[in-house]
Amino acid sequence: MRSFASLLVLFALVPLTSFGQYDLDQQLKRIEEQNAKLQEQQKIMVARMDSAKLAIIRRDLNKIGLPRLEAGDEVIVHAAHMLVYSEKHEQPKWVAHIAVPDLITGNLARIDSFSPDPMVKTGTAVTADYWNSGYDRGHLVPSADMRWNLDAMKATYLYSNISPQVPELNRGTWAELEDWGRRYVNYSKRRIFVVTGPVLRDGLPTMQKADRQNEVSIPEYFFKVIADLDGDQPKAIAFVMRNAAQEYPPISYSVTVDSVEAFTGIDFFPALDDATENRIEAMREPKDWYAQGDPFFGEVEPLKAPLPKGMFNTVQAKYHIGQTATICGTVVSSRKTVKAKAIYLNFDRMHPHQDFYATIWEYNGPNFSYDPEVFLVNKKICVTGKVTIFDDIPRISINNESEVMLYDEAVGGR
Repeated sequence: MRSFASLLVLFALVPLTSFGQYDLDQQLKRIEEQNAKLQEQQKIMVARMDSAKLAIIRRDLNKIGLPRLEAGDEVIVHAAHMLVYSEKHEQPKWVAHIAVPDLITGNLARIDSFSPDPMVKTGTAVTADYWNSGYDRGHLVPSADMRWNLDAMKATYLYSNISPQVPELNRGTWAELEDWGRRYVNYSKRRIFVVTGPVLRDGLPTMQKADRQNEVSIPEYFFKVIADLDGDQPKAIAFVMRNAAQEYPPISYSVTVDSVEAFTGIDFFPALDDATENRIEAMREPKDWYAQGDPFFGEVEPLKAPLPKGMFNTVQAKYHIGQTATICGTVVSSRKTVKAKAIYLNFDRMHPHQDFYATIWEYNGPNFSYDPEVFLVNKKICVTGKVTIFDDIPRISINNESEVMLYDEAVGGR
């Protein structure tokens, strides 16, 4: 049987005059009919491929991707994710899925059609529990991870995949974390195993809506565990965030899987051999999760606050606009622009994602005994000056070498 592509080539190469006695209208009609058949065959083949891909996801989740089950746990299986539901808290205890490279080209639009999960025997939360509650319906499996398959994406809108998150978290740093995972898949072309959930405990408050139908607990924290388990060098990392607005980038909330296990009581990846499980669950190496091409490649964590008196990290710089302050961080890149006649030092994150940068104008170059464009890269430094803002990014203009100190020296001298 000829492939779809080869048939298209064949039709393109056959001259219209070879269609015999048919007139042009008949020739066009016949080609259109053939094209419609080929498109239908293409849809059937794509559906069959997707079905096989989804079956592989479910197989591999069952094989190595699920946390250890506890007494009373029932695994709910959907097209591309699995979960255990907590009836007591009316939300999932955890949800496991695999983000695959197909998400790179997936272009299905959000459906925003939330509904109860008929597979949960005890029933799930419903729209009345969330509507006008002040909390977002936070997807634990992001719908964007499943934009390559409609059935998989629809399942992410079931209330068995939803937990109440404050809007500032759900639309802020948590969304950045989800994008962080997709970037790794995109630029590495590797899939990741992900387990996400609220940190549930007795005594959590519930959403007090007058028309509520269920008592939905409001988590104080959320966790996400990510692992690349394919190949002979598996690795893992985890994140924990408070259910509140978070100022720092996702990298600042990275922790070991071991610490999440201690925090939640959940045993992740028990199907792995003990040596592998112990090794990857002790990992916390954010730099290993930035593949070449990632626009955030090379970013580092902002210095942990509080810093010594009178010093602030790059995230805090925005609170000192118009003031003279000392801002500290890691110079991850530099660039010299001919047009602006200046050297730009980007702190903690690469341009244009940095939270803070320092500027050295060309006419101040002679005030340095070294080349700041080269010497300061990859160093933790502190710069002192008036904090201004340009294009919503705080900055300090450095006039001379005395306004720059290596961080260790600055801390040691205080």
